[in-house]
Amino acid sequence: MAAPFDPNTAQNLVDIEKQFAVKAVEHAQVYWNLIEKVKPTELRLTKIDDEIFEDLSAKFPELVTSPYDKLIKLDEEWMKSSDGKKRWRDFIEGYKDKVKDYNFGSLIRMDCRDEYGETNTIFVTRMQIARNRLGLNDGAHLLAIREAEKERLQKEKERLDAERAKKGKGKRS
Repeated sequence: MAAPFDPNTAQNLVDIEKQFAVKAVEHAQVYWNLIEKVKPTELRLTKIDDEIFEDLSAKFPELVTSPYDKLIKLDEEWMKSSDGKKRWRDFIEGYKDKVKDYNFGSLIRMDCRDEYGETNTIFVTRMQIARNRLGLNDGAHLLAIREAEKERLQKEKERLDAERAKKGKGKRS
């Protein structure tokens, strides 16, 4: 009979980590697209966001205490410490029968005032809604809107350039 699974001593398997990374990037892209369209304070990620937020507030009061410094800029060392891992694991385990993929990984921005990027992103569990609820992702909402507008203008420019090039070729014939 096999020993009980201990996540603290489990080895990381490269292929599984790659699959998680692909899914996490997909979730980050979906989330960024969502906050472009919906102000994060109005966004509901699950049917029980209120319950999750209340529980998070009770179990992690240091994160939801104004001025929210520990939530605005996450401390990766604390999150990955044995105490941090245990607290998060205990928290998310309470949702295993309530939230689909409750313990699946997600990319989160270390500093919520900036967008996703190589130096501003870590891999954590998905059960994190406090930044949305407290309005800390409203700046990201504006960043996402500006980014989408830049992309739209770039595509429009490329379309117009292609039309001009096509017309220019037609005149030379």
